[in-house]
Amino acid sequence: MRVGPGRDPLFFIAQGSMDQTPHSRLAPADPEGLDEARIITDNGLAQRVGRIAEPVLRDFGLRLVRVKISAGPGATVQIMAERPDGTITIEDCERASENLSPALDAEDIFAQAYRLELSSPGIDRPLVRESDFRRAVGHEARIEMAVPVNGRKRFRGVLEAIDSLDGRVHARVRLPADEKADSSIVDLALADMAEARLVLTDDLIRATLRREKAALKEAKRAAKPPRAAQKPSVKKPKT
Repeated sequence: MRVGPGRDPLFFIAQGSMDQTPHSRLAPADPEGLDEARIITDNGLAQRVGRIAEPVLRDFGLRLVRVKISAGPGATVQIMAERPDGTITIEDCERASENLSPALDAEDIFAQAYRLELSSPGIDRPLVRESDFRRAVGHEARIEMAVPVNGRKRFRGVLEAIDSLDGRVHARVRLPADEKADSSIVDLALADMAEARLVLTDDLIRATLRREKAALKEAKRAAKPPRAAQKPSVKKPKT
């Protein structure tokens, strides 16, 4: 396990081909956003792994972000996950990872041993759900379109707003002032995106640290036992 800054600041590593104990069903309460579908999804083998991982993660109150599989011998399967509020703990990674390996082994996806990494999305995270884009408003993102817009597929700029246009959700992106373009603002349909990721900037790091500090404060407040009611003191009259 490792904690630190960078793209994947938190992850748990397990080796594949472990024991086949079925994962326990914790059946957590259904927090708002746990079942929000991804707009930008994986393809090929990563998509197959994701379909197996999603119900396992959900049992632990987590939702899948992305799956990445390295090529070559000794494959590494990286599964990014988080809670609906964008947080994840080492304990979350450890518990979920211990149940993901048997689930993947039972489907016999990999013919050889593999290394499983369960991680947070990181600061410069992929954006895959509408809620991801809404939380990212005000920050810079790099976007690659599956469907060209004005003859181009790649864009980089600040996410100004997330709006609904003609029944589709669009990201309004402000392009850099020095970029040659017909307009400094472009509207990109989320459903037409192939890839979207935040750009690591000082502003993004500060905002992430503030959010994590607030989340930690709230967690401590929620875990603090309620104070016992104090009995009113009764003064005896002087004789």
